[in-house]
Amino acid sequence: PKYVPMVAEYSDVIQIGARNMQNYELLKAVGRMEKPVLLKRGMSATMTEFLMSAEYIISEGNPNIILCERGIRTFVEYSRNTLDLNVVPAIKNISHLPILVDPSHGTGRKDLVGPLSLGALAVGADGLMIEVHPRPETAFSDADQTLDAMEFKKLMLKITDYVEWQQHYQQQEIPVSS
Repeated sequence: PKYVPMVAEYSDVIQIGARNMQNYELLKAVGRMEKPVLLKRGMSATMTEFLMSAEYIISEGNPNIILCERGIRTFVEYSRNTLDLNVVPAIKNISHLPILVDPSHGTGRKDLVGPLSLGALAVGADGLMIEVHPRPETAFSDADQTLDAMEFKKLMLKITDYVEWQQHYQQQEIPVSS
């Protein structure tokens, strides 16, 4: 917490990682800053615990919070975590806070990043956080979940197509038969 003012001086957004989601002194310290805070959900945190961590920040005067769903621990062994897309519409129903989804950390598998990015947008995510590196195989960490530039470009084309379709579909009136 003592370094928060220095970090805030040089940062546009302060990120609180999943392992610090319940570091209440840190949450209070960033709550006293005027910088936006990206709050990542802890892998064992319930939705209520996640939102209560955001409340610690708000209670100190900083309402500029962006939530980030990045996977929870389950019994699934296929992926590092299970991306909890259920939490996106649930939070949007009870909170005013925007929520991003991180399919890279949420699964730990780059082959799942694309489908779960589209799924996140379908359930109402306000944005995505996707890990990209020019040469993932040489990255210091997280190579298995990191897209290279071409993979990211292809995904962005799919996302653009999906968003355009979604906007067009939402503008249409759908007749309801009795």
